[in-house]
Amino acid sequence: MTERGLRERKKADTRAALAAATLRLAIELGWENVTVEAIAAAADVSYRTFFNHFSAKEEALLFPAGADQPRLSARLRAQPPGAGALAAARAALHADLTALEADAAALHDRITVIAGTPALLPRLVEIGAADEREVAVAIAERTGQDAGTDLYPGLLAAVLSAAVRVTFSRWHVQRGAVPLTALLDEALDALAAGLPEPGR
Repeated sequence: MTERGLRERKKADTRAALAAATLRLAIELGWENVTVEAIAAAADVSYRTFFNHFSAKEEALLFPAGADQPRLSARLRAQPPGAGALAAARAALHADLTALEADAAALHDRITVIAGTPALLPRLVEIGAADEREVAVAIAERTGQDAGTDLYPGLLAAVLSAAVRVTFSRWHVQRGAVPLTALLDEALDALAAGLPEPGR
């Protein structure tokens, strides 16, 4: 491994340790009692080092891999150009969800903390709105439409956000009994079918 590769590996390991410490302390102490100082100490790094990786404790909880990582819109753009917008979004989301579920216990704990912390809601709304706008632009590029004036890009982006939220909620309640991708497929299939009422 090159020197650059070793530096990147060390950086990723430090970021992972900080994210794990943040989640562990949130479960043990309650989110409101978690401080950056405590996170840094638990990860055995300096206070300053924390801010080399995250801008705040909220970022360490919500973006454990780092806020600079590629988002759904980037993965959507990377899908084959011939794929329809919904099929491309499904494939991009599958990649996201599979990666998240690789550490199912941490994901379950993270959702528990987020669901039980109303103070995180404004940041979640901000993140969700920004992601939705980016996804709408990516969908518009794929469909040859305008994200600001045409219905489909914004509507599909909003529907995808809702489907993902419901998927995470169901997965959390069921304690991971059904894979995230299967739950997402169920939601997207229902939407593609026109959201038929149960029993019909």
